[in-house]
Amino acid sequence: MTAQVLAAQVLAKSAQSPVQSSPQQRIAAFMARASFEATRPTLSDIEGLRAAIAPRTPLYISAVPTRPLAAQIDLAVGLAAAGFEPVPHIAARRFSSGVELDRHLGRLNDEAGVKRVLVIGGDLPAPAGPFFAAIEVIESGLLQSRGIVEVGIAGYPDGHPRLGATELDRAIAAKVEAAAQTGLAVHIVTQFGFSAAAILNWIGRLRDQGIDLPVRIGLAGPATLSGLLRYARICGVTASAQGLMRHTGLAKQLFGMVTPDSVLRPLAEAAAERADLAPHIFSFGGLAAAARWAAAAAAGRITLDRADGFTVEPP
Repeated sequence: MTAQVLAAQVLAKSAQSPVQSSPQQRIAAFMARASFEATRPTLSDIEGLRAAIAPRTPLYISAVPTRPLAAQIDLAVGLAAAGFEPVPHIAARRFSSGVELDRHLGRLNDEAGVKRVLVIGGDLPAPAGPFFAAIEVIESGLLQSRGIVEVGIAGYPDGHPRLGATELDRAIAAKVEAAAQTGLAVHIVTQFGFSAAAILNWIGRLRDQGIDLPVRIGLAGPATLSGLLRYARICGVTASAQGLMRHTGLAKQLFGMVTPDSVLRPLAEAAAERADLAPHIFSFGGLAAAARWAAAAAAGRITLDRADGFTVEPP
């Protein structure tokens, strides 16, 4: 099945009558598998998450270039102590040496029990040490030596501001092969996007290329429209952002924030047939707000209101 056929079939299915219960159940089941992106939550924020999301929920910890590496370790320890699974970003260009990377991985595993990481190149224009790209970290052997058993790698359904589609495809294939050769399991975490069709087309292309890995689909959690557009420009998600602006009159509001309901619903339909798809929520409007919204959807407090959208009722 081609990528275009897969996307067309899923989008057609999601346009069925909104009065049936099946789409609500599928949305709830999909959201129950959600992971979250955390940048700099406080300890009180983390404590608040315990009332909203399930224990062992994966929380991915961003690698912020302006923050010390120790801050990521402290956050991982706090998340683990609260009962969640910390999944730190390992930004290859950030590390000045293999020794520094080895020490960082060791502390993450020893102090926070980290078993999975998301390996990325990082936003620095020039590497601080010997690692330029994610694949070099994967091939180094340092991950396995420090108890890491699985790596996440980045995917870009909406494209990349500096790399073409062919180059991105080759990079994913190379990282998958490198991980397999070094005994690491792999999953893909995508950049956030606003177009279900683009995301499903991209997943279909992966499958056509024989890459049948679990995919965590990046979605922007509740946030202001201006905030979403700002992050979209920074991250290069321009095509989807322009679509969001055209359809902003259809967007839902929760506590004054836009929610990704019209993107999420067709993805939930696809996930009903593919258990290896799950949402990954970027918390641009705050981690607590994203967790509350996702929890309400996972609990089934969903009202369908048109062919491709829905609202949730907060607790």
